[in-house]
Amino acid sequence: MATGTWQAVEGLELVCPAGTPSALREAVEAGAHSVYCGFRDETNARNFPGLNFSPAELKAAVAYAHERGARVLVAINTFAQAGCTDLWKRAVDEAVAAGADALILADPGVLAHAARTYPEMRLHLSVQASASSPEAIRLHVEEFGVKRVVLPRVLTLPEIAALNAEIDCETEVFVYGGLCVMAEGRCLLSSYATGKSPNMNGVCSPPSHVAYREEADGSLVSRLGAFTINRFGPEEKAGYPTLCKGRFEVAGRPLYVFEEPTSLNAVSLLKALMKAGVTALKIEGRQRSRAYVRQVVSTFRAAVEALRKGQDPALDADLASMSEGARQTQGVYRKTWR
Repeated sequence: MATGTWQAVEGLELVCPAGTPSALREAVEAGAHSVYCGFRDETNARNFPGLNFSPAELKAAVAYAHERGARVLVAINTFAQAGCTDLWKRAVDEAVAAGADALILADPGVLAHAARTYPEMRLHLSVQASASSPEAIRLHVEEFGVKRVVLPRVLTLPEIAALNAEIDCETEVFVYGGLCVMAEGRCLLSSYATGKSPNMNGVCSPPSHVAYREEADGSLVSRLGAFTINRFGPEEKAGYPTLCKGRFEVAGRPLYVFEEPTSLNAVSLLKALMKAGVTALKIEGRQRSRAYVRQVVSTFRAAVEALRKGQDPALDADLASMSEGARQTQGVYRKTWR
């Protein structure tokens, strides 16, 4: 499969995470149509220690995926910082040189560089761009030739269907994994607590600022920087400390103010998403284990294949053991935010 060629997947395309070369191989073997990954620097929104790819690793990964009929999408989806845009431009150049099938971009300047320098390269608009209106999506399509937009995780099914009816662009939606309660690309909560944000530095709650402390009564306290985020009882499942999923005292009692620690699981909504005009399904989790990748990808591939054959996918796919806090939700697809 050569860069610049793109054949549509019959039915829904499954786009799967790869935080490491071994996870990429796991995703491909488990049935991913496409795998997305990023470089080992601030150009991608999962800039965690021990994750991501060097240019040489990416080239080898692309060859591995292409030999098995899968595609590789490279996320260069943070916003370039003033005065040092060369890092982002170099990431685009290196992804193209490695044979990537598409680039997932957010920054308008980086989009302009990619569109101008590599006009045959397929460009996808990252969820970090927060494009959720027909006008915003059309702007990126007309100015940069974007072929697909990854929609924020704050849109309902009717909103997605209405959006697809007004645009000439593929849409990709999240169906499993971490549930961001913000419009991605517009969240400064992590930056407030740690000085680093997913938008600029590629890190939401960087591990270097995370701490856990076990109390004498058996409870577990989680902290982010100088802030206590949560206190878990001895029998509670502890979630990763992010401000948007913290439990704070409100009106004299502890509450999850924004959203509880939980994972999105929309496997039962695949038929409805297809009816709404969605092209691709995205699984979140580049920072998760190979076991997570294997189980979640294989589960969703089976569901997608059942749907493609005109069968109802298994609606009882229980992935709670892979979910944050061992809990699952259908997110805003089936509810409104508090």
